[in-house]
Amino acid sequence: MLKAGVIGAGHLGKIHLNLLKQSSAYELVGFYDADTKLARSLSEKEGYTKFDSLEALIDAVDVVDIVTPTLAHFEVAQKALLAGKHIFIEKPITQNIEDAHTLIEMASAHNCKGQVGHVERFNPAFCAAKPHITAPMFIETHRLAEFNPRGTDVPVVLDLMIHDIDIILSVVDSKVKTVTASGVAVISDTPDIANARIEFENGCVANLTASRISLKNMRKSRFFQKDAYIAVDFLAKSVEVVKMKDAPDSPEAFAMILQNAEGNKKQIYFENPKIESSNAILEELNAFAHAINEDQTPVVSLENGARALEVAHQVIQSYSKT
Repeated sequence: MLKAGVIGAGHLGKIHLNLLKQSSAYELVGFYDADTKLARSLSEKEGYTKFDSLEALIDAVDVVDIVTPTLAHFEVAQKALLAGKHIFIEKPITQNIEDAHTLIEMASAHNCKGQVGHVERFNPAFCAAKPHITAPMFIETHRLAEFNPRGTDVPVVLDLMIHDIDIILSVVDSKVKTVTASGVAVISDTPDIANARIEFENGCVANLTASRISLKNMRKSRFFQKDAYIAVDFLAKSVEVVKMKDAPDSPEAFAMILQNAEGNKKQIYFENPKIESSNAILEELNAFAHAINEDQTPVVSLENGARALEVAHQVIQSYSKT
């Protein structure tokens, strides 16, 4: 079992602590949080071992689980890598691209593995849908959230939209060609709602909308490709797959048939992929342990995290010009 420790005991940090304790892949050694009052309270309430310094925790573990605010990601990850420890780091990987590339170089130099917490890759709905997403040419995503001051330390693009950026980059096998975006600051100093259009060299276009001032939560993505449409509801954990095939000469009585102007007939049919019930955060943590134990590239590598961050910053730069 890999010895693991959590850095940061906020809302998400507590979830990681609980799941690492449940996981059969890890031995939870303890946690560190700079807020000594919070750390003492959590340790007394839940029984987790509290470390008095970041360095002490890093020395005691094999894997450092970084669940601090984004501003501290680079500093903590750097110390862990220098000590030769594997790092799981919440998204976004770092605040800026330069720091992300520095971590990639450090991980390679110290023979350490790193995974970024883009948890939607492990959402059971997306896992069920992914085999059907083969060559999307138009993608539309909506990630809307009710206002929560906890997420305003970073722009809405880095807090919310980056989830969908990572998902899109994982299914589109092409380089980004252009990025255009607009954003509006309503409550915060930075935009609370943003829309981006990402065009890829292969012709695929993705239209993304993210908001943290909505009246209801929504996390939906739609993928359009030749002869197929796939809709994923990350929140409800549901998938809709609609496909078309050449219509048979003698279709069934209730078959749905479309005919274009040239007379070509297509039959519409529906598929309902089986969605396995799972905890996405536990799945991503266990996947990282598997990558370490089997010496494999993590599902969401540091390079993946850096690429998503680069596109996110392109979005921010685009709407900052307007």
